[in-house]
Amino acid sequence: MATTHLLYLHGFRSSPQSAKARRMAQHVAQHHPGLHFWCPQLPPSPRLAMEQVAQGIAQWPLDQMAVVGSSLGGYYATWVARQAHCSSVLLNPAVNPARDLERYIGEQTAWHQPEERFFFRPEYVQELRALDLRGQPPAGPELAIIAKGDEVLDWREMVARYPQARLRLLEGGDHALSDFDTHLDAIVDFLELA
Repeated sequence: MATTHLLYLHGFRSSPQSAKARRMAQHVAQHHPGLHFWCPQLPPSPRLAMEQVAQGIAQWPLDQMAVVGSSLGGYYATWVARQAHCSSVLLNPAVNPARDLERYIGEQTAWHQPEERFFFRPEYVQELRALDLRGQPPAGPELAIIAKGDEVLDWREMVARYPQARLRLLEGGDHALSDFDTHLDAIVDFLELA
């Protein structure tokens, strides 16, 4: 069944202003104008972020929705896809953010607006652990786009985490997936965007 509702989840310190989120929104507007696209600004609290998403998609037709997530957003997307039993696209997804983000406890700046500051609190690490689905099978089809050249996350961990995903493993690349445009067709085809 075609996807009529698409959720995009950005990464840690990121926003709907990220290059990939903006590019996805542009592509949808240009080629799939009837599609409902939502890319919310997520709060730093993982629990509040997932509550916001759950409220936002509460009225969506779950059998016609899909989720795309980048980095920490990929970790969130895995959780959302499990709840909604929908397809997901994971862009250099965070595998163990409770471990990786522990060193970021304290004041942080927003990537796209450095003047904006937020606090990453110690309790957020536990909130991340509560969303961990490692070892559980996916509830819907997954496409993982993973760059061996990711300078932030280990590509081997990402590949091992998503053994059932359709995998696009890039020889080089970077964490931001600077070549995102070259993957849009594969994402659109996989999600069967309406």
